Amino acid sequence: MVKHNFLSFADMSKDKILYMINLAQEFEKYPNREILKGKVIASLFFEPSTRTRLSFETAANRLGARVIGFTDAKVTSATKGETLKDTIMMVSNYADAIVMRHHIEGAAQYASEVAPVPIINAGDGAHQHPSQCMLDIYSIYKTQGTLENLDICLVGDLKYGRTVHSLVMAMRHFKPTFHFVAPEELSMPSEYKLYCKKHGIKYTEHIDFSQEIISKTDIIYMTRVQKERFSDLMEYEKVKDVYILKNDMLSSVKQNMKILHPLPRVNEIEYEVDNNPHAYYIQQAKNGLFAREAIICDVLNISKEEIINDKTIIY
Repeated sequence: MVKHNFLSFADMSKDKILYMINLAQEFEKYPNREILKGKVIASLFFEPSTRTRLSFETAANRLGARVIGFTDAKVTSATKGETLKDTIMMVSNYADAIVMRHHIEGAAQYASEVAPVPIINAGDGAHQHPSQCMLDIYSIYKTQGTLENLDICLVGDLKYGRTVHSLVMAMRHFKPTFHFVAPEELSMPSEYKLYCKKHGIKYTEHIDFSQEIISKTDIIYMTRVQKERFSDLMEYEKVKDVYILKNDMLSSVKQNMKILHPLPRVNEIEYEVDNNPHAYYIQQAKNGLFAREAIICDVLNISKEEIINDKTIIY
C-alpha cells in the first residue's frame, strides 16, 4: 500500500483540496466514531502547541485511536543526543502514523523520507503549517460558500507566519486576490511573492491597514507577531503592536466578511471584537477537529466511501 504523508499544499491538486473539504464535512456531521479502533497515533511536539496538539489528539481519540507521544523535547532522548532520524525510526515501531511539530524547517519532509509510517506536518519552523491551512480553507469555504475569486487580507507577521505561507499555496487553484499587510521587517518573503507570480495569483502589498482594504475584503486573516522567532527583542518591541483590529474598524465591511486568526492571539484583535458577528476565529479553531480527523483518515488510506458507510458512528 502506498504511504500517504501530509506535508505541504505545494503539490496538492484542486480536486484533492475539495476532496479533503468533503471529508471534513462528513466528520462535522458525525465526529464520534470508532473507525480507527486498534490504531495508534504518535504525537511528537518538539515545539510548544495548544490548539494543534489538542485538536489532533482529540481527533484521534474521537475516532477510536489511541495516542502516544510527548509535548516537550526536553523529556525525550534528544537531550541525550539522539538524532531526529533515530527518534522517528524508533517511534515508527509503535505507531501507525506520526503527527510532528518541529522548530527546524524541512524536518517533516526529512521525517517522511526515513519513516515507514505516514508523517503529518503539524508545523516546521517558519516554513509550512498544512493542517492549520486545511482548517483555514474549510472555514473559508463554510463562511463564503466558495473558495473562488475571494479577496483575502493577510495581516501582521507574514515573514515568519507559516500559516499564511501555506494558505497562499493552497489558494492558487481558486483565483484569489491577496492583500499583504505587514511592516517592512515582516513582509511576505520573496519566495512566496514569486510563487504568486508563477501561478498567476494577484496580490498587493501595504504597510497601512487601511479602511479601504478592510471594506473590500472577504476574509481578514490576522496573525500574531511571533516573539519566539526574533533573536533581537528590540526588533520585536518595534513591530508587536503595529496592527490591532478594533470594532470601530468594522463599520463598513462586506456582509459576508469574516475574521480569521490561527491563534494564539496576543493583542492584535481586541476582545471587544469577539462578539462582533464578523468574528470567526473561535469557530475556526473548532473546525480544526473535523479537518484533522479528515487528515488522519486520509493518510491511513481510509476512503470517503468508507467514511460515508461507516457503521461505527457513536450518536
